[in-house]
Amino acid sequence: MTALAGGPEAAGDAHLAEVVFPGQLNHHGTYFAGAALGLMSRAALVAARRTARGDVVMAACERSEFRSPIYAGELVEATARVERVGRRSMTVAVEMVAEVLTTGERRRAAFGQFEMVSVDGAPSVPDGGSADGDEADLFGRVP
Repeated sequence: MTALAGGPEAAGDAHLAEVVFPGQLNHHGTYFAGAALGLMSRAALVAARRTARGDVVMAACERSEFRSPIYAGELVEATARVERVGRRSMTVAVEMVAEVLTTGERRRAAFGQFEMVSVDGAPSVPDGGSADGDEADLFGRVP
């Protein structure tokens, strides 16, 4: 197997996409918010693990906004970027864009901000990385 050189994703970005199917719709005929949050949280996880190079989990969804309905047959793309790295946690912002595949029209549909924490107590940043200094974890303890 040949190793590929790391692109921007190697630095802690992630892009996940899927086509919306009828089974993912709510009672209004639009993409169910729970499905959207699931896709955004998976993108946040990939970005966080690429940064930490270790096991992380979501501790909180700080905020989420749904700006535009998404319909069956549209492509949804979640793009995650690590915005803050601490000693044991990090903040990941995720933007979701919807695309009408037949026209190419794209629109910002949703946004979320996720707090990811280290599971095994390992630092969020591997040796040689930089963190934002001392911090209390999400439960008020100082690591």
